[in-house]
Amino acid sequence: MKNTLYIVVLFTFFQCSTKKNLDSNYKAEIAQHRVEYKAAFVNEDHSPLDKEDLKHLDFYEADQNYVCNCKVNLTPEEKPFEVDTYSGMKKDYIKYANAVCSINGKEVKLALYKILRLQAMPGYKDLLFLPFMDYTNGETTYGGGRYIDLSQKDIADGRLIIDFNKCYNPYCAFSDGYNCPIPPLENHLELAVEAGEKMYKGAKKHRK
Repeated sequence: MKNTLYIVVLFTFFQCSTKKNLDSNYKAEIAQHRVEYKAAFVNEDHSPLDKEDLKHLDFYEADQNYVCNCKVNLTPEEKPFEVDTYSGMKKDYIKYANAVCSINGKEVKLALYKILRLQAMPGYKDLLFLPFMDYTNGETTYGGGRYIDLSQKDIADGRLIIDFNKCYNPYCAFSDGYNCPIPPLENHLELAVEAGEKMYKGAKKHRK
């Protein structure tokens, strides 16, 4: 009996230690992702933010519950369509696939798009764009929705990992003068995605 109890305690300790290490490694991965995300603002020619503004960026704590293993259904019969932007300009998109997964126990379907003007550019030809809105918008996150960048190369055996911890604000969250796509209605989620970038804490800028 004592030996059995010892084995159970040891196994439980091993499970907890393993989970703690996995959580720690994941948090380090997201921390590095955010370091690179901030650095991109400084290096981008048309960035709305400079180095001094970066302290106003805010994020949820990394949460692996928002790493979703999604089933992907390609949509090869889709036609190009226009997406409205917050500046009033329109952009041409085409739906590439639907991704079905569970977020905190609730099944959702997410449309993944190709941005047509980028298809001829080698660095962007595999880009999949996921703009979405959720119940946090206007409360803890930017009211105009958030985005996730993915790659069609990441689709394997009909599945794709979507990590909402990596979702980010459009430039319109920081400044006017940008043509930020409005997430289509099919990507308006009826739940709160408490992951990724929060509302910008600095003053909104005016682009010259």
